[in-house]
Amino acid sequence: MITDRVGDFIIRLQNASAIHADSVSVPHSAHLEAIAKKLKELGFVGDVSVAGDVKKTLTVALVYAPNGTPKIRGVKRLSKPGRRLYVSHTEAHTVAGGTGARLISTPSGVVGDKEARTNRAGGETLFEIW
Repeated sequence: MITDRVGDFIIRLQNASAIHADSVSVPHSAHLEAIAKKLKELGFVGDVSVAGDVKKTLTVALVYAPNGTPKIRGVKRLSKPGRRLYVSHTEAHTVAGGTGARLISTPSGVVGDKEARTNRAGGETLFEIW
């Protein structure tokens, strides 16, 4: 049984990109789907699809640069089940000199650090990806 779905999801993405896999499949949840769509918007992953009727599966296609290096070079889980970490919009700093992103779960949905600063929205900081 997995107690940290977000942590499991991002580690699966990191491990799959390290071995140059085409896609990653995880059990579906609305929160993971919102995270995957935001990662697609930021350019870290490709197509996001949901399959299945009763037991749904979320499939995320991975993206690689033209020279073959993965777009996902690393991830760091910040807020964990045992320690929730909340930030205001002023504390949503850039990641890896602007080449990465910090995903924040706000009342208006999952947003990146730039969008959180623009919309002046804070919330639970999920993870950093670069």
